[in-house]
Amino acid sequence: MELVQDIYRQPLVNVKGVPLLKYIGEMVEPIQSFQAWPDDLLISTYPKSGTTWVAEIMEMIYQDGNLEKCQRAPTYERVPILELKWPGLSTGMDILKETPAPRLIRTHLQLALLPQSFLDQKVKVIYVARNAKDVAVSYYNFYKMAKGHPEPGTWDNFLEKFMDGQVSFGSWYQHVQKWGELDGPINLLYLFYEDLKEVRPTCILLQNRKREIRKILEFLGRSLSEEMVDHIVQHTSFKEMKKNPMANYTTIPIEIMDQNISPFMRKGIVGDWKSVFTVAQNEHFDAHYAKKMAGCKLKFRWQL
Repeated sequence: MELVQDIYRQPLVNVKGVPLLKYIGEMVEPIQSFQAWPDDLLISTYPKSGTTWVAEIMEMIYQDGNLEKCQRAPTYERVPILELKWPGLSTGMDILKETPAPRLIRTHLQLALLPQSFLDQKVKVIYVARNAKDVAVSYYNFYKMAKGHPEPGTWDNFLEKFMDGQVSFGSWYQHVQKWGELDGPINLLYLFYEDLKEVRPTCILLQNRKREIRKILEFLGRSLSEEMVDHIVQHTSFKEMKKNPMANYTTIPIEIMDQNISPFMRKGIVGDWKSVFTVAQNEHFDAHYAKKMAGCKLKFRWQL
């Protein structure tokens, strides 16, 4: 039996070339037998790229904006993470076995580790990508508060590990590119975090966010009234979600996620990296980024 102190701050394990948390690494093989259903909806993201936000938007759409239904349980139970495993908590697979159709499912896995049944069943996938600099800053703060991760060390050391893909779930570059270049029998909607966050200064309504939600609705083959879209925009705002215990992960024990160190929902803005990166770090990152993204058609925005 594992001692309590031994489950925290363990080193990452390598699974088919991808660094993962120990317990998530143990799930990669079992989930290969996971049977996706044709009406499943998969939300795929690299960590700290708006996963919970988009999960809440999808829940609001699926529940026709019913707030009571959307607060029936924490996000990690309503929209399970397929590969989730942690001592004392239900695994993502266990939760999904009890989840009725149509199911909303999340994953951070690299494409190569995803169960084949998602492709076989032509499951619809919404992929959300966020600019690498903001991801790195957010991930560093998450590493500090989420004790299942190794000690993050200094920001400078963590940034080097992030650039080299030596953080949990591996390379950001590989993640966003493999999904972005995906071709073949898969129904994919590729979204950008920055597009979801953008607000037009000339209009009091969040027109860009509404545009992205309409894009999701079109992808799903669903329609909602203008009033319902406004309702979804309002209740999935960062301000509303930050105070919602069914979305902000405050139901997770402090021993696992210490939100006194850093809140799970920290800032939720575009361009926060500018308050953290030094000039030298930014120049170093830009040179590395140019090499890793050479020939890639994906264009990310560092600020709005």
